[in-house]
Amino acid sequence: MGVNIAGRSFLKLLDFTTEEIEYLIQLSQDFKNLKRTGTPHRYLEGKNIVLLFEKTSTRTRCSFEVGAYDLGMGVTYLEPGTSQMGSKESIEDTARVLGRFYDGIEYRGFAQETVEELAEKAKVPVWNGLTDDFHPTQMIADMLTIKENFPQGFHGLKFVFMGDAGNNVGNSLMVVCAKLGINFVACGPKEQMPKAELVEKAEAIAAERGSTVTLTEDVDEGVRDANVIYTDIWVSMGEPKELWNTRIKLLKPYQVNAEIMKKAAKDAIFMHCLPSYHDNKTEVGASVEKEFGLSELEVTDEVFESRQSVVFDEAENRMHSIKAIMYATLK
Repeated sequence: MGVNIAGRSFLKLLDFTTEEIEYLIQLSQDFKNLKRTGTPHRYLEGKNIVLLFEKTSTRTRCSFEVGAYDLGMGVTYLEPGTSQMGSKESIEDTARVLGRFYDGIEYRGFAQETVEELAEKAKVPVWNGLTDDFHPTQMIADMLTIKENFPQGFHGLKFVFMGDAGNNVGNSLMVVCAKLGINFVACGPKEQMPKAELVEKAEAIAAERGSTVTLTEDVDEGVRDANVIYTDIWVSMGEPKELWNTRIKLLKPYQVNAEIMKKAAKDAIFMHCLPSYHDNKTEVGASVEKEFGLSELEVTDEVFESRQSVVFDEAENRMHSIKAIMYATLK
């Protein structure tokens, strides 16, 4: 493709062209093939990265660690309480120190401004593992998953995000769909929609790519003939648990269930970035069921475990896509 993003940070997909995003998706597929065939690919031998986690994670941490090891790199993991960042040392000073120790820095936390400042001061590639505004590494995995299920291409597909469309995942999905020419629909209450400024940017990008961005509270309109139905948890990490009562009232009509999937296209797939409250087998799930009488939240167990669900393919693809992002920016 003639694309080169070496030396760049990966902070949000608004910073990348359609061609660069397509390159990362294809590179992810290439790395997946190497992993599946057991072909060694220690292309970044001798490099070292550090993972800064203010928010915990299963898939993001494991993807960065396994991906880095496969590429031959060393990894340092720092969680809250194991570094001085933000408490005894400023973000700026931390970035300038770590940039001298490491070849790349991953940050997963709260403010988008923090990861932007890290990238500005560290002078090495910085990767956004999630902030309150964006979740760009998830997007490459999601688009790889869609590519695997719709080999005819992205353009013209209808992608529907159900529920809290104004969260970091909803924001990022709207942008990446616009970049790739996918018709994006945010289906949820008006209180949980993306900010108007970001919607305007996505609409302009989509118009250039011959696709659309639609915001609707109408479930029937939103999901009709959809190729992809996607949802996320109703209260995000770091938000107060007191929000459950409000969010359940707002978002219950947008739960992904069998009736929703029947309204979608026959070849529709279900996606979720995980973790998911599709049953009561977690502490949070059990607590919500006890207080509100709901054993299933954003998606029913029937849909989550159905043949249309590709959530675990999607989860696996996090590793391959993050490997591709690290390699492309560090090679």
